[in-house]
Amino acid sequence: MATITRVRRAFYVQRGSMKKIRRELQVSRNTVRRILRSDETDFSCGRAHQPMPRIGPWQDPPVLLPAANAGRPSRERLTLIRIFEDLCALGCEGGQDAIRRFAAPGSQSLGGRGLCAAFF
Repeated sequence: MATITRVRRAFYVQRGSMKKIRRELQVSRNTVRRILRSDETDFSCGRAHQPMPRIGPWQDPPVLLPAANAGRPSRERLTLIRIFEDLCALGCEGGQDAIRRFAAPGSQSLGGRGLCAAFF
């Protein structure tokens, strides 16, 4: 929203050209054009639901359950890489980032530590 305000102020109040605004604010030409031609005050394009077509059938095995993993001693807990390797061995076609995306929210609920805690 701050960018929208700065672009409109630079164009209407300071009488700057689109090219000058683009250069000073370091935004794309299309962004400046979209801001000036619309009356919207906020641009957002977020997904409400993250589709998981390849990992969908593999969400139920006990390998991915963070509660089962959290109950284990720290030396026996599975890392996300190990979970990914186990699922690939079972036949899952999803990528490592898809496994991380699915398993990470559960690991954050473990007291904010995640699967590997760092000590300073």
